[in-house]
Amino acid sequence: MVPSRYTNLPAARAEFGDRVDRLGTYLARTDPLADEAMAAAGRMPDRTGWSLLLRMLQSDARGTRDTTPDVSDVPEAFHAFVREASRVPVWVDWDLVQRGGRVLLRAGPLGGLVLGLKSLVLAYASPGGNKPLVRTGQLIEQAAMRLYETARFVGATVTDTQGSLRPGSPGWQTTLKVRLVHARVRQMILDSGTWDAAAWGAPINQHDQAGTLILFSVAVLEGLRQLGMTITVEEADAYMHLWRWSGWLVGVDPELLPATEREGARLGALIRATQGPPDDDSRALTRSLLLSAPRNAGQRGEARVPIVSAALCRTLIGDDVADALDVPRTPWQRAVPAVRRLVAAVEFATKAVPGGADFALDRGRRYWERVEAQRESRPSASTSS
Repeated sequence: MVPSRYTNLPAARAEFGDRVDRLGTYLARTDPLADEAMAAAGRMPDRTGWSLLLRMLQSDARGTRDTTPDVSDVPEAFHAFVREASRVPVWVDWDLVQRGGRVLLRAGPLGGLVLGLKSLVLAYASPGGNKPLVRTGQLIEQAAMRLYETARFVGATVTDTQGSLRPGSPGWQTTLKVRLVHARVRQMILDSGTWDAAAWGAPINQHDQAGTLILFSVAVLEGLRQLGMTITVEEADAYMHLWRWSGWLVGVDPELLPATEREGARLGALIRATQGPPDDDSRALTRSLLLSAPRNAGQRGEARVPIVSAALCRTLIGDDVADALDVPRTPWQRAVPAVRRLVAAVEFATKAVPGGADFALDRGRRYWERVEAQRESRPSASTSS
């Protein structure tokens, strides 16, 4: 039985055939390796299990493989998790991974805008996929923290140009920490007794993780183009390869890892075809996210969504979805074409001027470093992306 959130099935089957039914089974699947590791950690006293897991990941960074020199009784679930996370599939091409990271680095602040005003908003639009966020009880109150936690994960993914997310690298460690936090949050939600599996499937399930991967890959490429960037087929393929490898590390089932932008777009279309319309939780989460943007100068009275954020969000997600999410309409949308022209002009100059490409990459790297610095200045959140 698929959960009731999986809707519009006859129409979806007419377009996608039995792929609809095959995808639906992933609404009940999670991540056994991470779940078992965190369950074993939970049986150890005083958070020693979590600390031990982190030390095991950090030992790979030192290249020692001496994961637990002073602990004799390490759960096999820990070893199994680290062992599988350190295995690199034959299809991984480190050069492509590096080139993929450079796509978002070149985008600089545009990447952050697309991530916050398109990818996260579309994630909130899913009435089934947003339920784990709501059940943590923190996302509406800490929308800005959610944005920075997500940016931290994405930034670690694209700025790890030296390690290329190789086992032991900083980006590899960050990605695996996110995976383990997903498992911890999943168990907290189930332990709460408030989860409706018949309606929503499993919390943070494989279907929804694949959807998130599409939003960080295909949707970001689409959004950057909407704002005026030129991205070649080769660059898009490299960016998709980066997220295919990141998806493998974060625990997405290999069957749900698209290899190309076209393949990812098709999977995204299938997910949207079986997704219900945004609900009240979608609207509350979206409003909280948009309100976390800097306020308009001189704004008084009741908090209102900044008009520039609303205009860009509407451009990036489309008026139909924006209307369903109650994103305000604003005349500033008419200024977006000027933004596109400006971005296109900067892109042209970057390619024409000697050293321009290196300058753009350095600028993007410094942007993501500033995001990380802002995030470090904030209290730590208990959840992640």
